[in-house]
Amino acid sequence: MKPANQSRPLCFVIMPFGKKTDPTGKPDIDFDRIYHQAIEPAIINAGMEPVRADEERSGGIIHKPMFERLMLCDFAIADLTTANANVFYELGVRHTARPRTTLTIFAQHQPIPFDVNFLRSLPYEMGKNNRFGKKQIDQLYQNLLKRLKQIRKETKHTAPVDSPVFELLSEWNPGEIARLKTDVFRERVQLDQKHKHTLAGIRERHKAPERQSQARDDLAKFRKKMGKLDAHESAVIIDMLLTYRALSDWNGMIQLYNDMPEILKRQIMVREQLGFAWSRKAGITKDPADRKKALSILEDVVEQQGPSSETYGLIGRIYKDQWKEAKAANKSGQSPIVKGMLNKAIEAYRSGFLADQRDAYPGINLLTLLDIKGSQPALEEKDKLLPVVRFAVEQRLAGSAPDYWDYATLLELAILDNQQEEAEEYLAQALSCLRETWEANSTADNLDLIWQARKERQQKDKWLKDIIRVLKKAGKSQ
Repeated sequence: MKPANQSRPLCFVIMPFGKKTDPTGKPDIDFDRIYHQAIEPAIINAGMEPVRADEERSGGIIHKPMFERLMLCDFAIADLTTANANVFYELGVRHTARPRTTLTIFAQHQPIPFDVNFLRSLPYEMGKNNRFGKKQIDQLYQNLLKRLKQIRKETKHTAPVDSPVFELLSEWNPGEIARLKTDVFRERVQLDQKHKHTLAGIRERHKAPERQSQARDDLAKFRKKMGKLDAHESAVIIDMLLTYRALSDWNGMIQLYNDMPEILKRQIMVREQLGFAWSRKAGITKDPADRKKALSILEDVVEQQGPSSETYGLIGRIYKDQWKEAKAANKSGQSPIVKGMLNKAIEAYRSGFLADQRDAYPGINLLTLLDIKGSQPALEEKDKLLPVVRFAVEQRLAGSAPDYWDYATLLELAILDNQQEEAEEYLAQALSCLRETWEANSTADNLDLIWQARKERQQKDKWLKDIIRVLKKAGKSQ
């Protein structure tokens, strides 16, 4: 991300972040890929400066800067694919404030809930299984570049009205916003973009082991420079919170939360991240009070918003850590405290998977712990749910290029299903995508839990032990 260019008009992009479910039943759509590969370069090459709506990274808050951008940016693009509620709301605000210079786009296989023809919308194609490949990238880029250049050219005279509000209500006139206001707005947008660029650089530096100390120092300097947080956009604060997380600075996350404006503290996403920070801190301190704090925060989130795969996945991880610590201390999986913690972890992961069966994370953890528990009812439940979890993983992978963790998940599923050849194939694919040694060690540790439990049940799977040995060797040698 480059800092904003002051000489270029601003183009505000309204669209979902990350991967979103396709309502037509096809695999998830990767909106980040669509933006970075086609929309962003088209805007830049049309002589504009892209500014992306990021309320999803602000805990879903429709905050003051969001309204300012909707009303004051020179141009806007809205992606109507998936009929995202936030996108439609923001498009309505834009159409009420600006008669011209708003372009709507959508994936043409996706039915839109109203007639978009009068909006002069630009359709674009998705590839097979919603893979947005080179052909689709080039097509959307070229069409979007042509349309944006056309709109820019038209604005030198009088661009056609593209807002149905202004078209149908000829007397509608919200009034002009003072130029001083727009100048201040532009300066703040440019500063926000600069902040996000700085934080992205810190996260990138932290990926290199020899630069991690520098990254931590840079983040500390950045936080000090920011001062009081109520003067900054929510998205920048969230970006800083996630940068602390990327640096595994749990105390930094907790302190940043304490410094946040009250409205931001109440957001579900922020509170989930706070619970995550306290649970990770507890893993270091081994202080029961820290773990109790984490559980209290996450259970309050469930009380407020109802069950979700994300929240229960975090709760399950806390109980799983407690189970592992209790098992290590008691040297037996049969003590009441060990069995109790294992059951609580299973219950949490089960609740998370039942809340959203498209999310494989709580599902794979549930299957693993059921296999480790090893009772007849637990193994029967594992066998019943395993195809469901496998389907969730395969659906997610259908629309994207698999990485190490995708293959590691498929490896674990194959092991849980006692499919040796399949497991060995996924092992090879996972190791071909290995980026850092800790990834292989993390997978080896998880599979070792399965091995130990099966060994106690006199189930000696030598091939599983061989897979663990290969992973540990990869963890040391890279």
